[in-house]
Amino acid sequence: MNAPVSSIESLGLTATADADGVLRAADGHALADDFPLLARPVRKRRLAYLDNGATTQKPRAMIQALDQFYAQSNANIHRGVHWLSQHATDLYEQAREQVRGLLNAADSQEIIFTRGTTEAINLVAQTWGLALRAGDEILVTGMEHHSNIVPWQLLCARTGAVLRHARITDTGELDLADFKAQLGARTRLVGLAHVSNALGTVNPVAELTRLAHEAGALVLIDGAQAVAHAGVDVQALDCDFYAFSGHKIYGPTGIGALYVRAGILKNLPPWQGGGDMIRTVSFEGSTWAEGPQRFEAGTPNIAGSVALGAAIAYVQQIGLDAIAAHEAALLAQATEAMQAIPGVRLVGTAADKAGILSFLVDSIHPHDLGTILDTEGVAIRAGHHCAMPLMSHFGIPGTARASFALYNNLRDVEALVAGVRKAQKLFGV
Repeated sequence: MNAPVSSIESLGLTATADADGVLRAADGHALADDFPLLARPVRKRRLAYLDNGATTQKPRAMIQALDQFYAQSNANIHRGVHWLSQHATDLYEQAREQVRGLLNAADSQEIIFTRGTTEAINLVAQTWGLALRAGDEILVTGMEHHSNIVPWQLLCARTGAVLRHARITDTGELDLADFKAQLGARTRLVGLAHVSNALGTVNPVAELTRLAHEAGALVLIDGAQAVAHAGVDVQALDCDFYAFSGHKIYGPTGIGALYVRAGILKNLPPWQGGGDMIRTVSFEGSTWAEGPQRFEAGTPNIAGSVALGAAIAYVQQIGLDAIAAHEAALLAQATEAMQAIPGVRLVGTAADKAGILSFLVDSIHPHDLGTILDTEGVAIRAGHHCAMPLMSHFGIPGTARASFALYNNLRDVEALVAGVRKAQKLFGV
């Protein structure tokens, strides 16, 4: 495990990885030092945090932005005539612009703040989806998170539409032939994970979007596992909706965003009523605000939005290409090391993967494995990862999942491997 992680200096980026797989900023400090929680021991051990697919840890810059908003800028937005309200509104709209830049949307008015990916998908289902009729079809893939399945099931039960899914292969890749076969004249929307949260498979979303559009369907992309690990360009992807969660990209929980193509957004009905989403209200009827404000009823998570903007700025300063290269190198090291352990089976071996390693160890339940690893200070996720249909495809109840972030390094990989070997020894495997 002493082989160096591939250098990324040749990319001309602001961060580089050293021989220990530590990603360092241009000034030489380890980026992990920017994350206060990572300095906390767990079970009297050094913490190897490998549950980034569930949520990432938070950089000091984001935490300070959250604190500073409440200490110096707190006021309600859009409605006040006083300076502090106008200042808070400016910060909130600046954060919307930062999300626009992250996704390369054409206009910040195509960005709706939500609580996260789950709420964003439900928003689409409960606005655009209400126009569906009996017999219309929604197509998803066999690797989707429950958040890109259940909202469509609820919508289908309400409208009479039909939910279909395209098969995946035994390597965890989308069966493209089956996807094409499932597209039809009644397909109204295709829902796609950009990156599988359970397997790390990177779907060819640009090609899939093209095929869906040729069939006359709109496309929603679940980008929860993508935005922190590679650049996203919604204009190049040509998708109609793109959703992500702030806490997956080093931001706070309870905040996220939904991109909606402008031509679609202007025709969407509101999905929640209340303050700040209206133009006029009378007892005879109401009219609605334009743009994203129509979908942000009530007082939003202002501080969370501002802190999300700070997290985005932090990631962009490092460079998403640098982060992607670093995580890919760690994944390659971890994959090689785990494959060398007898009795370990990798689940999801797609050719194109993000930094997620899902695996099983003979005779050891994933929950037991996760518990033993925890005693060694290694935090992983164990279970079905909110992807029960995917687990059914493989005929298993769940997996152990290690997922990487910019602050992980080779010591974390070594701790994972050592923990798995210890579990095998304890179970006599």
